[in-house]
Formats: sequence, C-alpha cells, structure tokens
Amino acid sequence: MRRFRIRTLHLVARLAFIVAGVVLCAPALADVKPASIFGPSMVLQRDMPVSVFGTADAGEEVAVTFGGQTKKATADSAGRWKIQLDPLAASDQGQTLKIAGKNTIELADVLVGEVWICSGQSNMEWPLAASVNAEQEVAAAQHPRIRLFNVPDHLTSPVPKDTCPGTWQTCTPETAKGFSAVGYFFGRRLEKDLNVPVGLVGSNWGGTRIEPWVSLSGFRKIAELAPIAEQVAAYTESTKVEPTSPSAIHHAMIYPLGPFAMRGAIWYQGESNGNEGESYHHKKQALVAGWREQFNPNLGFYWVQLANFQKPNDDPAGGDGWARLREAQVQSLGIPHTGMAVIIDIGEANDIHPRNKQDVGWRLAQWALHQTYGKKELVPSGPLYASHKAEGGSIRVAFHHVGGGLMVGAKTGLEPTTEVANGKLERFAIAGADKKWVWADAKIDGETVVVSSPSVPEPVAVRYAFSMNPVGANLYNKDGMPASPFRTDNW
Repeated sequence: MRRFRIRTLHLVARLAFIVAGVVLCAPALADVKPASIFGPSMVLQRDMPVSVFGTADAGEEVAVTFGGQTKKATADSAGRWKIQLDPLAASDQGQTLKIAGKNTIELADVLVGEVWICSGQSNMEWPLAASVNAEQEVAAAQHPRIRLFNVPDHLTSPVPKDTCPGTWQTCTPETAKGFSAVGYFFGRRLEKDLNVPVGLVGSNWGGTRIEPWVSLSGFRKIAELAPIAEQVAAYTESTKVEPTSPSAIHHAMIYPLGPFAMRGAIWYQGESNGNEGESYHHKKQALVAGWREQFNPNLGFYWVQLANFQKPNDDPAGGDGWARLREAQVQSLGIPHTGMAVIIDIGEANDIHPRNKQDVGWRLAQWALHQTYGKKELVPSGPLYASHKAEGGSIRVAFHHVGGGLMVGAKTGLEPTTEVANGKLERFAIAGADKKWVWADAKIDGETVVVSSPSVPEPVAVRYAFSMNPVGANLYNKDGMPASPFRTDNW
C-alpha cells in the first residue's frame, strides 16, 4: 500500500512537471496594444479618416469604438492591425477611445481637433522655459484644449521601429515649459484662431542634419538622391548607424508615429546643412514626400528660413555662410502646400539660438491659417521675389505677398514691426554684365522696388540680404513681415 502511494505521488509530480513544461513552452498570448502615439488625453485629427493601429496576436480580432463608431479588423500574420475611423467632428469634450481584443484598453479624455508634428534640430527643440519672457510665458501656458506629445529620447535605428517613448499631456505650465517653444507658440495661435483643440507632436534632436529625418521612400522619390536611397535600402538590423546616418532618426522617432492622422508639420532645421545649396532642396523634397506618404498625402508643411547669425559681411556680393541654404529653402516653396517663415530680422549675431520664438511660431501659424485653413484675408508671408526687369539704368523688382504694400520697417524685440518714415532701404546690391557687385540705391515704387547705382549704368542683376547676417535689411510689407533674401542671377 505504501509502495503504491509513493508511485502515485511520483506520477502526480511527473504530470505536474509535464503540464508546467507545456505552459512554459507555449507561446504567450499577446495583449492587444495600440501604437505608442495613442494614449489618454490625446487629440485625434478632425475631418479626415483616422487610423487606429497597433499589435495583437496574429489572427486576433480587434474592435475600436469612438465617437459613436465601432470598427473591426484582424491582426495580420505579424500581429499588426489597423482600423480606420470615419472622419470625426471637432470636439473639446473628452471621450473614451476603446480598443478591445482578448483584452480591453480604454483611453480617456480624448479630444478631436487639429494635430501637427513639430520637428527639426535645436531651434525646434528649444524649450519654452528658455524663450524670451520665459517666466511670464510659462505661467500663462494653461490651455486645456492643447495637448502635447513629446518623444523624450534621442533615438536611431537601421530599420523602422514600431514603438517609441512618449505620452500625451494636457498643456499646463508644468508640461509646457519643456516642450518646443516654437511648437507651443504655433499651437497656441491655432487653438485661439480656430477655436478647436490642438495636438502637438514633438520629435526633434539638436545638431542633426536633414538626411536622418528622411524616409527611404522619400529618398527613392527624388532622382538626385538615388545613391542615398541605395545606402538606406542596404541597412539590416545589425547595421551600425549614427545620428548622421540617412533615415536613422526617421526609423526610430518618426516611423513609429505613423500612420497617425495629422493635418501638417512645422520644421526648423538647416543649420547643420548650412554649407549646402540646391542639394538641400532635393533633400527637403524627399522629406516632405516621405512624410506625406506616412501621415497625410495633403500634409501641410511649413518651415523656418534660417535666421541672421554671426558677424555681418560688408561685401555687396554676399553669398557667404547660409546665403545659399536660405535660397534652397525658398526654392522648396515650389513644393505644393508649403510655406516658409522668414526670420532674418530676429536672429542674434552671437547666438545660433535666437530666444524670440514667439514671432517664429506666429509666422508659421500665419502660413497655416492662410493656406491650410483657407483664411485668405491673411497675408501669409513677407515679400518674396517674383520677377525683375531692366529699365534703362535701373532694375525694377516685383514681389509676391505684398499685402497692404511695401515699407521700410524696423523690428525690435517682441514689439510689432513699425514703418520708418522716410527710411532708406538697405542691403540691396546691383551688378552689370561684368559681375562686379556694388551697394545700390533702392526705392519703393508702388508694389515694386527700383534698384540702381551710378556705378553700374547697365545693370543686369540684383541681390538683397544675400549673406549670412544681412544686418540692416529692412524691406517689409505693411503687414509687418520681412522680405526674404533673394538674388536675380545664378552666378
């Protein structure tokens, strides 16, 4: 009897061991999980289809419920699922987004409004707490309808990643102080002028070039960048990448955010590519094309032209420093549904990080409100070169975005631009066929500027503010925005 009892105990123990082994060896059931960009207190994009996506077990059915809709999908063989909600109306009343599979996730206090990504290098990363009038601005940053999502780490990857860190937070002094100042001032104006919730997604990294932010798909769309596309296409999971490696930041800090629905992007970058010209335009084309493929084919895209910086150059020919990079930024305005905030009047000669981020955000929002949101009564920009023609001993230059007219202006700190009575236009240069540049006399004549010099009796070309720090450049429209640097030649 005792022997039988011992044998029985051995058998039970053995069976328990076998069962435990089966459980340990069986694949764990994966909980349904939304992508990193989804969380409580988020903002979903209004008036366009909204993708909700994430991971689960292969073959698992997932249901998403929000705003009176319930949509279902099945996870694919890799465990990825995506559900598209029909367009949603704007709402500042928090709702719950429910995601259900084998488990259920409920994300509370979800608003519906306008969503923008804020990206670039250090001038976009620059926090509200370090801007002009920081103490007052931070204290006033109480905006329950503005929600902030920031990718807090600097990350790279040779291949696209599904996840990245970050959480949504309601805009308060505590949460806003470390967020992008440019992004905050941009979003603050949108929320006020549109009267809807605004979601701002910050993903930026100081000191970075444009290439790491561009997707492989974007590089492939631009013929001049085919060698870079081939380089990225050859990456494997074991490829070692650096922050300078093409697509490396996109894979880790942008790819995980898509295909989240967004209205647009604001971009402040270029300092680290400052020695380039037209090649930067090609890369900007790739950046915009790739991001539009990921987030929204009609993604509005607005960037900041580089500010005035370093010691002024008194050579009328200019062309030093960032002059050609700014020219490439202007060239990229040929990409549909884009715009550019000109800030050559608010930079600091001894600091690559101008503290006045208020005007930067405001000018970016001016473009977005005019073009993306159809407020055509707003002039989107300061004067942009349109055309020129020789008239005897002078050249007449015409502009886009003249607005209420041209003026000689002065900008001091955060104060609005003022017109200088009887002021003289500065930083215009003129040359003849000999390509010898001299400083020119320039006068406003209606909606044009007439440029001349007694030293150049037969002028053929004009340059304006075409240097690293065009100190004194003072052509504005009467809406208070500065003219962009330009040249009429291609020498």
